[in-house]
Amino acid sequence: MAKEFSRNQRVAEQLRRELADLLQFEVKDPRAAKVTLTEVDVSGDLSHAKIYFVTQSADAQSAAAALTKAAGFLRSQLSHRMLMRTVPQLHFVYDESLDRGMRMSQLIDQANSDSSDKS
Repeated sequence: MAKEFSRNQRVAEQLRRELADLLQFEVKDPRAAKVTLTEVDVSGDLSHAKIYFVTQSADAQSAAAALTKAAGFLRSQLSHRMLMRTVPQLHFVYDESLDRGMRMSQLIDQANSDSSDKS
């Protein structure tokens, strides 16, 4: 019987939880404190982790810069919290799926209101 979750998925979920905690309580940069982690993808050899995030502020580039700047600190803190031989290198990527979803919802609402106006 196959395992329900692979090691990569378990590591990714643990990384997401630990990083969210670190960003909320340990990182002092206010640009990095206003982010929400949506997903973590870990490479097959566990050497790289791609962390997807969304931000409440309008400037996603400054949030990405703050997270990239804090990546070394976050990685060192993860090494103390997780029982792994090596902690993956952290790569932060802005998650545009939420923005695309909201834009699609607006377009659907607009199309529905246009069709009801014509009736």
